[in-house]
Amino acid sequence: MNIILLQDVPGLGFKDEIVKVKNGYGRNYIIPKGFGVIANKSNSKILEENLKQTVKKQEESIKNANKTAKNIGELVLEIKVKTGVEDKIFGSVTTTQISKLLLEKGFEIHKKNIYIQNKVNSLGKYDVSLKIHKDITHDIKINVTGSIESKKVKSSTKEGSKKKVEKEEKTKNKTVKEEEKGSKKKVEKEEKTKNKTVKKSAESNSKTSTDSKKSSSKKK
Repeated sequence: MNIILLQDVPGLGFKDEIVKVKNGYGRNYIIPKGFGVIANKSNSKILEENLKQTVKKQEESIKNANKTAKNIGELVLEIKVKTGVEDKIFGSVTTTQISKLLLEKGFEIHKKNIYIQNKVNSLGKYDVSLKIHKDITHDIKINVTGSIESKKVKSSTKEGSKKKVEKEEKTKNKTVKEEEKGSKKKVEKEEKTKNKTVKKSAESNSKTSTDSKKSSSKKK
């Protein structure tokens, strides 16, 4: 069905524009919301009269749209994203992001009037079309770059790896020291045991010698 828009509807059309929509969408949403009316003969005549009376307003509207396009100029918006291997990006670049960045620059363009011409799947520049007026479209570029956050993650990972190596080194040194300490104690223990055995052997030999002497004295 054809609808005469009574006001701008982002993504569909602008005020006083005749657009074609599905019957359900027109009857259940556009008309009940007061966004438009059916483009029948009577409403079309009313539109014609309104357009005649609003020619100056239309001219002013086009003038403002052209001024906005001129002020935007060859704008390049920088969008930072997280990247993976071979500069593949995580997530996606949306018209909502572009709309917010434009607003920060002082240009109010609804996200539904922003069209990204190619799929953004890696770093680089992409063309974006802005529908400023029903008869005026202006192109800009977005520059998709790697984010600072991504670098921080890499730095954090590198730092984590360094700490892990240091921890492993400390554990290794500690183990070596404990092994050396254990070996030293073992040697000392063996030395003590050896000395004790030698001492006992010496005492036994001394006692045997003494007993032999006493036995020899008795025989005499």
